[in-house]
Amino acid sequence: MAKPLSENRRARFDYDIADIYEAGIELKGFEVKSVTSGHGNLTGAYAIVRGGEVWLLNMEIPPYQPANMPSDYDSTRTRRLLLKKEEIKVLTGKIKERGLTLIPLKLYSKNRRIKIALGLGKAKKKYDKREMIKKRETEREIRRHLKK
Repeated sequence: MAKPLSENRRARFDYDIADIYEAGIELKGFEVKSVTSGHGNLTGAYAIVRGGEVWLLNMEIPPYQPANMPSDYDSTRTRRLLLKKEEIKVLTGKIKERGLTLIPLKLYSKNRRIKIALGLGKAKKKYDKREMIKKRETEREIRRHLKK
């Protein structure tokens, strides 16, 4: 996988990711320029399945050249994700059956196309997050003491 253009680091902390899917994303030309220059923001974004299609909500792509943007441009507009019908059926079944959520993890370029990695995951509880922080800190302490 190529170097990510944008990454949602908070997603791995807030969710237990079970499966990862790769999807294309439908963008306008000036949005592609903005994303390839590293201006896409996945924080707070999520995906839903509606009407047999997958949609990405709350992903912000600021204007590439603000002076040349259309006057009605919305930087957080809903964007369609491009997946195969079989993949959409599988995702729909898993979301309804297990109560999972589709979270965008990475935005990257592959063969001159903008792709997005979607994680299918379940939200972590507060105590799970605290436990993870404690575990990380103890490992850090152990490594620090071993260096001495």
